[in-house]
Amino acid sequence: MFRIIFAGTPEFAVPSLNALVQIGLKPSHVITQPDRKSGRGKKISTSAVKLFSEEHEIPVLQPKSIMDTKFLNIIKEINPDMIIVVAYGMIFHEELLKIPKLGCINIHASLLPRWRGASPIQSCIINGDLETGVTIMKMEKGLDNGPIYSQHKIKLHQTETADHLSKKLADLGAEAIKSNLESILSGNIKFKSQNENKACYADKIKKSNALMDWKNSSKNLERHVRAFNSIPGAYFMYGDEAIKCWKAEAKNSNAKPGHIISADKRGIEVACGEGSLVILELQRPGKNKISAGEFCAQVNSSNKSLLSL
Repeated sequence: MFRIIFAGTPEFAVPSLNALVQIGLKPSHVITQPDRKSGRGKKISTSAVKLFSEEHEIPVLQPKSIMDTKFLNIIKEINPDMIIVVAYGMIFHEELLKIPKLGCINIHASLLPRWRGASPIQSCIINGDLETGVTIMKMEKGLDNGPIYSQHKIKLHQTETADHLSKKLADLGAEAIKSNLESILSGNIKFKSQNENKACYADKIKKSNALMDWKNSSKNLERHVRAFNSIPGAYFMYGDEAIKCWKAEAKNSNAKPGHIISADKRGIEVACGEGSLVILELQRPGKNKISAGEFCAQVNSSNKSLLSL
């Protein structure tokens, strides 16, 4: 029986962890990020992976630093055959990579070498990719540059939000584990090097990245809205308010970028650098999501004008 450690943090990683339990390769331990304060009330937040692990009586390790000598000694004592990483949130350094007998593998949410890095799901939506998937790769020093064991593809329908696509890829990662892991462990699947000439990168997302620029084309902005749904949420400025946009559709109308072509219960149509964007659902700071029609009614009741953004 192989001794496996699983490293992951968000909900995205849970289906892969569950897959290990289902195929009889329940990890001896799980590594996840420390509990942190989050939200307006600064309540302690526990990772989805930790919650699952506790339900299934899997010991949990939560090091503040994976370079800590005490933590490394614990991993050495466990003496794992392999560490499986799914959205853990920190880059493994060489000393940790060398501990497992069969190395470390990562389930990455893109078709490597395309979209190495922290935000592959958002990047494939923003750039209008026609397909994506998950890659099982052998981890090496560097950012998602290790050789590939297998890839599992799905088509993109140009309607997915990041949340929707994340769920699909999380489930696909679980299926990849069920299909390939035992063959990887037994050495029946050989890895192949990535093509460095095709590598591109998906940087960590900042809130400022989600700001909508009306000089962009309506098609780009429609993808922008889907890519940042739900974190951190695409937004535009209306006076001094940062208004989040949750749903929008591209059109072919043209006018000066930022000019509001129409605003009624059907939506708020805003001119872009090319075409126009019809905003259908939005959210004011500290308020609930509302339709564009409700937003227009609020503006009219306050005697404000809605001419441009």
